[in-house]
Amino acid sequence: MATSRVSLERPVPRLAGAWGALGLSGLGLAGLSLLLARQEAPAQLGPAQPGLWLVGITALLLLGAVGIRQSAQGEGHPARTVPAAATLILLVLAAEAALRAYAVPTGLIPTPSKVLEALWAARTVLWRDALTTFVYEALLGFVIGTLLGLGLALLSVRLRFLERGLLPYAALLSSVPIVALAPVVIKAVGLGVASKTIIVAVTVLFPVLINAVRGLHSAQSMHLDLMHSYAASAAQTFRDVRWPSALPFVFTALRVAAPLSLINAIVAEFFGTEGRGLGFRIQIEVGKFGLDVVWAAIVVASVLGISFYLVISLIERRILPGRR
Repeated sequence: MATSRVSLERPVPRLAGAWGALGLSGLGLAGLSLLLARQEAPAQLGPAQPGLWLVGITALLLLGAVGIRQSAQGEGHPARTVPAAATLILLVLAAEAALRAYAVPTGLIPTPSKVLEALWAARTVLWRDALTTFVYEALLGFVIGTLLGLGLALLSVRLRFLERGLLPYAALLSSVPIVALAPVVIKAVGLGVASKTIIVAVTVLFPVLINAVRGLHSAQSMHLDLMHSYAASAAQTFRDVRWPSALPFVFTALRVAAPLSLINAIVAEFFGTEGRGLGFRIQIEVGKFGLDVVWAAIVVASVLGISFYLVISLIERRILPGRR
């Protein structure tokens, strides 16, 4: 009983130490940022060299790394979420302090605080651009490409000549870069959202098609023979054997295609739009040296891409409980 009690109580000091190290690191970096922000005012606090500030930032980051290492021990929910969240927060605070220490111009690299200010000031425009890029282009293209990929996969497995005639070209076309595909489609279809939707659908279709065909063929021959011995129909065999075997492969393709659909939509907007979208906003603001708005748009795109990926992963865990 004593051994069991010691093993249960051991993680508590470790977790407390992790929170302490993370708290000291975060507060220290935030304090340095505030001090450097005040130093930019007319009342100077002292002639500290940027190198000395960099040493302090590095030391605080190392302290934070110790806390992240301690918080990552174990298999609980905090061990899976705290390290990632702490890493992001500490890196943002360190970037704020380092950029202020070296007095980097906002027109070159804006501080995270300037990015947050731009994000709030341009929230209406960025929301409209995000709606266009994510919903009308990325999400719609993702759905269309997924449905077409699954449909062609089913036909390819059912019709062997189609599989042997289609899949080699699907693998070839999946390697075509977006910068080569986008101008051709936009010239043919136009500058509207339809051209971006088609580009996203094409880039999503081939990974889904290839993985779905591979998954449908991954069913074990023993299970297929058993269904045949039971005189099961093709639909029953597909429902009970082939489709469950294909689901892990399909979800792997969807998890890869989810963030790529948003990236491809943004890249496609660089080649022509009707004045809407995150790609258009980034391109315009770069030309005006409004890099704070550019980074704000990047933050919005990153949040949308990560959220899209997490939604697909959540659906996968619901449908396939054994998957992580």
